[in-house]
Amino acid sequence: MNLQAVDYLVPNAAASFVESLREFGFGVLKNHPIRQESVHAIYQNWLSFFQSPEKYEYRFRPTFDGYFPPEVSETAKGCAVRDIKEYFHFYHPWGICPEALRSELITYRQAANSLAEELLGWIEAYSPPEVAILYHEPLSHMIQGSDQTLLRVLHYPPFQGSEPSHALRAAAHEDINLLTILPAANEPGLQVLTKAGEWLDVPCDFGYLIVNIGDMLQEASDGYFPSTTHRVINPPPNAANVSRISLPLFLHPRPEVVLSDRYTADSYLQERLRELGFK
Repeated sequence: MNLQAVDYLVPNAAASFVESLREFGFGVLKNHPIRQESVHAIYQNWLSFFQSPEKYEYRFRPTFDGYFPPEVSETAKGCAVRDIKEYFHFYHPWGICPEALRSELITYRQAANSLAEELLGWIEAYSPPEVAILYHEPLSHMIQGSDQTLLRVLHYPPFQGSEPSHALRAAAHEDINLLTILPAANEPGLQVLTKAGEWLDVPCDFGYLIVNIGDMLQEASDGYFPSTTHRVINPPPNAANVSRISLPLFLHPRPEVVLSDRYTADSYLQERLRELGFK
């Protein structure tokens, strides 16, 4: 079974999409409601931002929003070297952000969040009864009013030839959150680890929307929906001088949401942040 794009407009879209999530932890949509003109504009405008010294004026704050330079980039669990990337965190419409870029991020975030609510409804509708009964409230309600959802603008810079030999643009990891919404990046490189232990390229045609299960939904479904390991590999030599822009929206439940008998969303997040060294 290959990871294939599901047409959002066909009658069996929900069933096929949830089947993909069940098999791979990932689903890919085409002909979805998010406007590609908006995504393209964000990619272009933020590439200019990352190429400008202006970015240092927005260095991240204790609230973890703002610009994160490469020297403080994430180190995936179990890895000894940092990922080769820089990024900007946008949590709230009123958070730190260049004013010229704020409105398009807000518009995109609202559209992606609305679609995420619909997709969570699909997931719940196609969860077997023994799994659906585990959800302490409708999945789509879990993210409503949440101030934890994070929009991240990622820049994987061109290679200079001095990168650490074992470093990747994004080393193998899983997402902590409930669901991640990701427009296909401007360059390939995203891979998912299959149940057979093989790395599979995620379809990345511009216009596709990539969705993956996070650890919190895995917890809430008692493992029925897998939070699958994924990574972003380094570019081939003929594309080493090309930037890669990515725009994941990490959907987080409200802190008080009950995920399971063991965790609320907040207790789960705090435990994971401690494991990653952020606490």
